Amino acid sequence: MRLFEAILEANHRAVAGDKDAGLHPDDFAAELPVVALTCIDPRLNPLLPAVLGVPAEQFISLRNAGNIITGPLSSTMRSLALACAVKGGREIAVIGHTDCQVCKTSTIALLEKFKQLGVERHLLPDNLNEYFGMFSSERQNVIKACDFIRSSPLIGPQVPVHGLIVDIETGKLEWLVNGYEKWQGMEGKWNAAVQSAEGTVDQLKALADFKIGDLKFPETKIGETITKAGDWLKTNVEKLEIKPESAVTPPPVGMQGISQPQTPPAPPTTVTSVAEKIVDFAAAHWPQPEGQPPPLPPKKTPLPPPLRPRPVLTRRK
Repeated sequence: MRLFEAILEANHRAVAGDKDAGLHPDDFAAELPVVALTCIDPRLNPLLPAVLGVPAEQFISLRNAGNIITGPLSSTMRSLALACAVKGGREIAVIGHTDCQVCKTSTIALLEKFKQLGVERHLLPDNLNEYFGMFSSERQNVIKACDFIRSSPLIGPQVPVHGLIVDIETGKLEWLVNGYEKWQGMEGKWNAAVQSAEGTVDQLKALADFKIGDLKFPETKIGETITKAGDWLKTNVEKLEIKPESAVTPPPVGMQGISQPQTPPAPPTTVTSVAEKIVDFAAAHWPQPEGQPPPLPPKKTPLPPPLRPRPVLTRRK
């Protein structure tokens, strides 16, 4: 049995009338002292720490109006963190109580009370509920405070955080937040995260044996591809019938005096015409990749019209 399990059992037995009920603090020396956040209500003075059965020297008490925590880095969190780090607190308990006056005070009523004290509205913060931590349920306030403590980076994950409500009339405790369950849940999540990280490390270790030399890449080189393409083009260009001819074929010897029929001159062979033939031949015979249509032949750019000299006209004087 853990400390607060024994506290709740002894408390309920005492409220039921068992005069022999009580806590044996020596049995829980490893879980003491307890750090408790409670309300400033003076009616709690005779109840705490008596209803817990914890000796006063093992009870570190922090008190504010409504046992309110406004954030994981608030001034109250600072005190709780120092109580654990400096004073050696082992477990934290947020202890609310029934009939809380802070819970029953509305914003309008709070402004009126401040006005009676001479504090005008313009001197107060804009958001009164946020600043003063006003709440409408004692139980929800305790649960919210425990959530702030548990999510605070100032409190270690090994510190259990409990939430309780004490009946202001009977002194009976109600356990709202079981810090052991929360603590064990976080510990389980931490272990799962560690195991996940270890699995990732194991996978990375497998990559340590990987050698880049074991990869096999295609043996064809860029230079070889270009050379093969050049050889193919050279071989096929030789098949083109590109023969230069003179504009007029001379007549055979001995027949120069006889008029011969004139053969129309062949078009002159130019670099442009040779290049066009090579392109057309390559487009028709170059091996195409599978699944791709042959490329369209390039469009021939028409030659510009010849330039004609314009006569120069002069005026007569």
